[in-house]
Amino acid sequence: MPTFWFIVIAFFWTGFFILEGFDLGVGALHMVVGKTDIERRVAINSIGPFWDGNEVWLIVAGAATFAAFPSWYATMFSAMYLALMLVIIALIIRGVSFEYRGKLVNPAWRRVWDWTLTVGSILLPVLIGVALGDLLHGLPINQSGNYTGSFVDLLTPYGLWVGLTLLILTLAHGAMYLSLKTTGAVMRRAERLAGPLAWAAALVVLGFAVWTHIQSERGVLPGPLEVIAVLLAVAAAWSIRDEHPGWGFAATTATIGVTVGSLFVALHPNVMVSSTNSAYNLTVANSAASNYALKVMTIVAVIFTPLVLAYQSWSYYVFRARVRGPSVEGPPAGTTPLRTVPGDGSRA
Repeated sequence: MPTFWFIVIAFFWTGFFILEGFDLGVGALHMVVGKTDIERRVAINSIGPFWDGNEVWLIVAGAATFAAFPSWYATMFSAMYLALMLVIIALIIRGVSFEYRGKLVNPAWRRVWDWTLTVGSILLPVLIGVALGDLLHGLPINQSGNYTGSFVDLLTPYGLWVGLTLLILTLAHGAMYLSLKTTGAVMRRAERLAGPLAWAAALVVLGFAVWTHIQSERGVLPGPLEVIAVLLAVAAAWSIRDEHPGWGFAATTATIGVTVGSLFVALHPNVMVSSTNSAYNLTVANSAASNYALKVMTIVAVIFTPLVLAYQSWSYYVFRARVRGPSVEGPPAGTTPLRTVPGDGSRA
């Protein structure tokens, strides 16, 4: 049962990065693909119906960790307290940006919220990537499961590389999404960005694959999952080059899924490695909740997870239409209303 719940938590983290990944990428790129206020609204509206639902996966991943592996939760969240506060701040400024950006037509007002959306969207994959990478790299944890290091000790080289990898993957994922979800100038700029970002993703995933395999003490050559992640990233770049954005988006989706999944495969049977002494590692076995608690959680998960998946699938279907924007550079901000089609997201 503990191993099953480790897999479930890995599934939640993977789902978070797959779904939240593209809207983080859009948030980070919206000032690049949108040169005018109208074009930026097109980019933001493309994720309007989805971004808050996607963030639920992060909450569920944290809650599942708390319930299934309380010792892991206690050590990880106390060790990374300051970093997690930065994650919360990034989540807050992203959410506020979506809600407040359109309250005033004033260009300076909207520029402030454009920047907060961009910064928040960049910080999230980096910070969470560093945290996940630290689980495998190892942190100074004593026999009692207490963190004995400082904030600087969280900035491990491997953790920073995982953060960079997830950032570039989300940027490529977001560019692929925009090429599918928008029209006109925004779509064309996204298509031009998608190719270079996909090739950059292939390079950083290759580095991630080799480093992860070494970090998990399984040799230098990447394993099957890591090789598949690299090949998928290359496939995404080839797809956008051959003008197949749908295949490109599917490839970046799979790349993120396999990359995050391979990190948890390398971590098992540990859930958090101690750099002080391997005997102090937190494992699936020694940090799990009682068998009864895990059984109750399993029943709840079996009932509600399919419902959540069905609801999100339906929302993606309902809001499947492209958000239509100007085909050329638009007029100054606030002078022309944004054209949308039925089923598009809320106005920004």
